[in-house]
Amino acid sequence: MRRRQKRLGSCWRELQMKPVIRLSEKIRELSKEFESVKIMHLCGTHEDTITKYNLRSLLPENISLLSGPGCPVCITPDEDIQMVMHLLEKENITLATFGDMARVPFQGKSLFTLRAEGYDIRIVYSIFDSLKLAESSDRPVVHFAIGFETTMPSTAIALLDEKENFYVFSAHRFFIPAVHALCENTTVDAFINPGHVSTIIGVKPYREILKKYGIPQVIAGFEPEDVMLAIYLLLEAMSDGRREVINEYSRAVKEEGNVRALEAMDRVFRKEDWSWRGLGVVKGSGGALAKRFEQFDARKVFEDAFADFQPVEDKSKRLCRCGDVLKGIATPKDCPLFMKACNPRNPVGACMVSVEGTCNIWATSGTSRTQ
Repeated sequence: MRRRQKRLGSCWRELQMKPVIRLSEKIRELSKEFESVKIMHLCGTHEDTITKYNLRSLLPENISLLSGPGCPVCITPDEDIQMVMHLLEKENITLATFGDMARVPFQGKSLFTLRAEGYDIRIVYSIFDSLKLAESSDRPVVHFAIGFETTMPSTAIALLDEKENFYVFSAHRFFIPAVHALCENTTVDAFINPGHVSTIIGVKPYREILKKYGIPQVIAGFEPEDVMLAIYLLLEAMSDGRREVINEYSRAVKEEGNVRALEAMDRVFRKEDWSWRGLGVVKGSGGALAKRFEQFDARKVFEDAFADFQPVEDKSKRLCRCGDVLKGIATPKDCPLFMKACNPRNPVGACMVSVEGTCNIWATSGTSRTQ
């Protein structure tokens, strides 16, 4: 029975890859018109698809497929993690966060190790789990909120309920400002835009990037044929001299995005200039809570606890190239720590922690050996 299932799985994979192979042949033909093309994707799930199916091996040598800052855990800077750890030491709170975020190390510790030391840290699957904790607890519950526009609407909806005893430490980042920063500081010929973020923000924000920088883009889904089709469409447009935003993921992404989600975000968040790992300070990218919701803002409510906070450098990360991987100027194998001092069991950098991190994907996927 198992042998038959294995054969069926192999046949299904072969059938699934047939359109991918055909697209790779078309890409190879089109690529002859170019000396070199650098395409950066902006989503951790895209990297997972690319690596899992070893799509880079199907591309000609003059087509480079770079990984960008598409992992929310990876781009969250150490300063945010330090602040949360500092808050735990100063205040008698319950901290709720996601599993990947709890594993990011700082100076040899993580939120998981602090939990082992006795701090009340809960792992949740959504902010609504954190709300339930607050309803059944006498202690303040602080949700460590991370993510781009994909998860920001959930935080907004949770805060619109205005529950007592519930606070948010927002580490949310708006994604589009980071794309502007990439355009100004890196040399990229085209972008594959993230599908999840795009279901919320729609197509319009990318048109503004196109207008300012002239960089062609494709919003893509997550199947291997989606990614290969995105590459083909980009090359075809560049070959024809067209600079445009193509919505390959039209089955999920609309021109206007998710209007109700955007409205909720506009009510709850305001933009500030916040740091990203690898990119530094990105103007207008920080998802700070609006003044109306300051009574739920952990940064404001517990500001006395942060009065003596001073960020410090984690010297153990000096050789870590996670920031360069997020900018697309290095691959995991360019890092001297990759699969040596830094591995999935003992991560040094955030890119090795998250399931959407390029280093973790390369380390845990068998196809990474051929990258």
